[in-house]
Amino acid sequence: MRPPSSLRQEFLKKWMMGLQRYSTSKKNMSILERKKAIKLSADVAIASARNGTTCWSRALIANGYSKDGGDDKHLVEQILGPESERLIMKKVLTGGASVCNKRMRSKKILKRSCGIQRTRKFAPQVALASSIAKRLVRKRTQILRSLIPGGEFMNDVTLIEETLDYIISLRAQVDVMRSLASASELASEP
Repeated sequence: MRPPSSLRQEFLKKWMMGLQRYSTSKKNMSILERKKAIKLSADVAIASARNGTTCWSRALIANGYSKDGGDDKHLVEQILGPESERLIMKKVLTGGASVCNKRMRSKKILKRSCGIQRTRKFAPQVALASSIAKRLVRKRTQILRSLIPGGEFMNDVTLIEETLDYIISLRAQVDVMRSLASASELASEP
């Protein structure tokens, strides 16, 4: 994993480039269009800073690339640049989720092939507590899958690893945005 300062610098560079490209393509934007431009360029920039090496970054790039509007695809291609575009877009278009999906499928096949059934000899209260805990974990895992881009294609271990990486990237993104906001406030003061 790369250091957070390097991630912040890469994100800032890609994000500013995306915002500049978007603002030059459209002069008169509504507030909703500006919001969309900021979000899309931030998502693609943070995913690009990870070089498409994670499932969540490939999912974000695929979401930006698969939008109906041609402007979004063009912006994604502009942010990714000429060299990284081929590598990342190849991963996205050939099924970015398939890499994450292979791990999950192989684990299921392994469980089925073992065929070992464990018999439980728990007391009824322990069995009830165990089933409640499993249900709670399953529910929270589903919620986590819905929060992480591409999370529906990940197994539990991959989901945790990807979530940790995604949190680090989001934290770097927030730090950069806070720095820019505070810098613009200082510049606007008399």
